[in-house]
Amino acid sequence: MSINKEQALKQYFGYDSFRPQQAEIIDTVMAGNDCLVLMPTGGGKSVCFQIPAIMREGLTVVISPLIALMKDQVEALRVNGVNAAFLNSSLSGAEQDQVMWQAKIGELKLLYIAPERLFSGNTFEFLREWNVSLFAIDESHCISSWGHDFRPEYRQLSALKKYFPEVPVIALTATADRVTRRDILKQIGIEEAQTFIASFDRPNLSLNVLPGRGRIQQIQTFLKKHNGQAGIIYCLSRKGTETVAASLQKAGFEAEFYHAGLPSEKRSKVQEQFLRDDIQVIVATVAFGMGIDKSNVRWVIHYNLPSNVESFYQEIGRAGRDGSPSDTVLFYSYMDIITRQEMIANSDQSEEQKELLNAKLNRMKQYAEADICRRRILLSYFNEAVEQDCGNCDVCRNPRSRFDATVIAQKALSGIARTKEKVAMGMLIDILRGSKNKNILQYGYDQLPTFGVGRDMRSEEWAEYISQLLNSGVMDIAYDEAHSFKLNPASNQVLYGKRKVELVRFISLSERKAKEEAQLPKEKPKQEIIRDALFERLRTLRKQISDRMGVPPYVVFTDATLSEMAQKRPVSEAQMKAVSGIGTERFRNYGETFIKEIVDFARENTKPGTRVAKGMTYIETWDLFKAGYSLKVIAEKRDLNPVTIISHLVKLKEDGHDINLKALIDPAVYKIIVTAAQEMSIRRDEPLKPLFELLNEKYDYGQIKLALAVWEEERGN
Repeated sequence: MSINKEQALKQYFGYDSFRPQQAEIIDTVMAGNDCLVLMPTGGGKSVCFQIPAIMREGLTVVISPLIALMKDQVEALRVNGVNAAFLNSSLSGAEQDQVMWQAKIGELKLLYIAPERLFSGNTFEFLREWNVSLFAIDESHCISSWGHDFRPEYRQLSALKKYFPEVPVIALTATADRVTRRDILKQIGIEEAQTFIASFDRPNLSLNVLPGRGRIQQIQTFLKKHNGQAGIIYCLSRKGTETVAASLQKAGFEAEFYHAGLPSEKRSKVQEQFLRDDIQVIVATVAFGMGIDKSNVRWVIHYNLPSNVESFYQEIGRAGRDGSPSDTVLFYSYMDIITRQEMIANSDQSEEQKELLNAKLNRMKQYAEADICRRRILLSYFNEAVEQDCGNCDVCRNPRSRFDATVIAQKALSGIARTKEKVAMGMLIDILRGSKNKNILQYGYDQLPTFGVGRDMRSEEWAEYISQLLNSGVMDIAYDEAHSFKLNPASNQVLYGKRKVELVRFISLSERKAKEEAQLPKEKPKQEIIRDALFERLRTLRKQISDRMGVPPYVVFTDATLSEMAQKRPVSEAQMKAVSGIGTERFRNYGETFIKEIVDFARENTKPGTRVAKGMTYIETWDLFKAGYSLKVIAEKRDLNPVTIISHLVKLKEDGHDINLKALIDPAVYKIIVTAAQEMSIRRDEPLKPLFELLNEKYDYGQIKLALAVWEEERGN
C-alpha cells in the first residue's frame, strides 16, 4: 500500500505521533527482520504489528492464547477500517470456513488465531496458501518455562521459522525478565533477533498498598469515591471471589464474580456485561482480564498478594490502558505470604522450580513492605533505572514515619516465649491486651507476666506491628503448626537488648481516610464541573452507539479520547480530527454525532454573554449563515462587528465547513485587493494595516481578510 507509517497511524488509529520505540520496531519489521518487543500492558504493543500488517502486502497472522483479546482487537480494527478476523472455537464450522476462505483469497490483512487452533487439522498447511507476510506472537512469555504463565502448546511455535524461514516474526510480551527473554528467543528460533525494551513506567497508574485488615470496608469506601468507574478486584480463590462479590452486592454495589469454575455461558455473560459497561465491578480470579483490551478500566484492586511481580504488573496494567489516571490497590498481610508459601510447598513442581517460585514471591513481598518509592522498586525489577521518586504512590505521597519499637517487639517476643511458641496472631494479641476470654483462661495465659502489658494499644495496632515484626525477620511462623509464632536467633538478640527494632508508625483506617480527604481539593473549579458533566454526557452517547452496534463502548472511543473532547469541545471536523484517537474512519462513523452532542450541551449550558464551549461563537454564526441571513443581518443579530462575522466564516471554512467564500465578495473588489496584496507580497497572517493604507482605507479589514482567504484558497487549489 502506498502509505507510510505516520499516515497509517493517523488514518487508522487517529494518533499524530508514535510512542517511544514504536517507529523503530515498525521499521525493523518492514525491513523483514525478526524482533522481540517488551512493552508494558497498555504501552501500545499491538500498533507495532498492526501498522506493518496494513502497510505490507499479504496476511499478518497474530498468534494469541486469548479468545477475548482476539474478539476485542478484531472489532476495534474493523471500526478503524482494517479487514481483520479471528479463528477460534467460538466460531461455528461454517464461520471458520468463511474466515479461511477470506484468508486464502487475500481479503484479510490480519488473522488472529490460538496456537492450538493453528496446529490442529490442516490449518498449518493452509498457511502456505495464504501469502503470510508476518507472524506476530503475542503473550510470547507463554513459550518459556521460566515465564510466569508457561503454556506447553506454545512450544510448537518453533515450527514457524522451520517452515517459513523468510517470513519475519515479531514476538511481544508485557512481562519478562532477562532469563525469560533469552528463552523466548531460543524457543522461537530467533536468537539473533533485535530486542526492544520500552520503558515499563506507567506514570498514569497510582500505586497503593494498604494493610489487609478490614478489606471489605476499605473497598466499599474506595468504590464510593470511584462511583460509575469500571474496575477489577482480583482474589486468590474461587470462593473468595464469590464471598467478596456477595458482600459488595449486599452493600448495594453492582458487582459480579468470575472464575473458571463457572459454566462457560455464565462466564461469557459476565465478561460481556463488563466489557459493555453494563456492570462496573468484577470480582475475579486472575484468569479474568487476560488479553481483554478494555481501555476504560479505571482501577484494579488485589484482594490477595500475587505470586510474583510479573503477574502483579500485568494485572495492574489492565487499568488505564488509555493513558488516563487510574488507581491500583494491593492489600497485604503476613497471612498472604503464608498462603502463597503453602501453595508452593504443596505443589507438584520440582524443587528447583519451587526455589524459583519462592524467590519470585520474596520479591513481591519486598514490594509490598517497601517504605521507599514503589514505582522505583517495580521498574528496577525489570532492569530499568529510575533517578527520582514518582510522586504517585502511597509512599511518595505519605512518607513513612519510623520509630524505635524495640520495647513493643520485646513485649510480643516475650509473649511468644512464655507460651512456649504455641500461639498464633489472635491469641498473642489477646494475651498482650489482657483479654480474659475463654481460651485465655483455659490455658492459664492470664497468669503470664506478659498478660496485659500491651493494654495501651488497640488490637489493630498490635496486628499491624506483629505483622511488621514477622516481615522484618525477627520472628518466624510455622504454618504447619496452626500458624503459631516461633523465635529465631534475631528474636533472642532483640529480647536481650542486643538489637534495636524500627517499625513504621501505625495509621488507623479513619486517620488514613482523613489524611487522604485533606489532600483532595475542596471544590472543583466551574470549568472542571462543566467538563465532567460533558464527559458524562458523551459517555452516555457512546454507550447508546455501542449498544446499537453490539460492540464494547471503548471500541467507539476510549475514555481518554472522550476526556479530551470534553476538555477541547471540538465543533468542526478539523477540530474533532485533532483529538487524539480519532482517525478518518472513526470520524466518518461517529464524528458528526458527537459534534452535535457537544453543541447541544453548549447551548443548554450557555448563559447570555458567556461561552462554555470553545468555538461555540463560530457555530452560532454558522447556524445563522446556513439559515440564509446576510453578513450584515448576522452581525446585527449577534451584536458583533461585520469584520468579526467574516473572521468566523473564514475560520469555519478552514475547519471544513462548506462555505463559498468567493460568493461573499464583489469580484471587482476582490481583484483590486488581491492585486494590491501581490504588489506588497503580503499574506493574510501578516499585519494588514499597510495593505489597508495602500488601498486608501477604501475597503474595510473584513473585505481584505475575505479577499486574502479566497486568494489563498485558490492558490492552494
